Amino acid sequence: MKTSARPEIGACLDHLCIDSPEPQRLALFFQRIYDMHVSQLAGGLVLCEAPGRRVLIGAGVPNQVSFFGYALPDQAALERYRSGALARGAEAITSPSPLFGPDAFAVRDPDGRTVVFGVRAPEAPVAEALPGRLQHVVFRSTDLDTLVEFYSRQMGFLVSDRVQDEAGVLRACFLRTDVEHHSLALFRSPESRLDHFSFETTDWEHIRRWADDFSVKRMPIFWGVGRHGPGNDLFFMVKDPDDNLVEVSAEIEQCAADRSMGIWPHEQRTLNVWGNAIMRS
Repeated sequence: MKTSARPEIGACLDHLCIDSPEPQRLALFFQRIYDMHVSQLAGGLVLCEAPGRRVLIGAGVPNQVSFFGYALPDQAALERYRSGALARGAEAITSPSPLFGPDAFAVRDPDGRTVVFGVRAPEAPVAEALPGRLQHVVFRSTDLDTLVEFYSRQMGFLVSDRVQDEAGVLRACFLRTDVEHHSLALFRSPESRLDHFSFETTDWEHIRRWADDFSVKRMPIFWGVGRHGPGNDLFFMVKDPDDNLVEVSAEIEQCAADRSMGIWPHEQRTLNVWGNAIMRS
């Protein structure tokens, strides 16, 4: 919960709904690779879940997220946040998420994506799996400045770090909603789409365990193992059947309440201090 000692809104990423031309195929990927239980929900949505991680899949064009949800700790915190967001100019719409209750609310961002805010419902018991809670999501955008303005000004997300080129043009932005360095990141790109989302595991040992598990399942690592500059987190990524990047990360930076915003150069070392990086623009 946000207190006077913390400047963040006090929310964490709870779930996201990915569009796919073949939802069942994508669901089977998460079931096999990430040990997630698969169930069918009303409205044609498929729910993939394991302890700490929930991903919805709906029918649609690939590489898009129709909505994603942030959980506030309780009803009082949700109402305070709703009042603040409306006061800052946000326009509330009905929540499309079946994973939040009727008191949730949503807004549509400048790229047409819906972000939902609610209170986390108790999770149904699911089988044990390697730890990896849903921690952050990243989008590419053709209008990065407008998107950053929306999330930082209207929605109250805090900018932890900016990535700028030599001319001072913003190339990437990392925003936080609680003590962790980022729960949302935005990259400038020739296309607006989902870039990746991340399951945060506990430590370096569990990064190894995840990688060994993927090896047994013959799931090749696409990028990593490496360490990001902004966030200082360990990571590796694979590609799902729809060409989305899916990350396992660990040890993300815990930000002090008075942490100042950082500026990073637009170069490969910023995205991976250990080696090569995927440059989006």
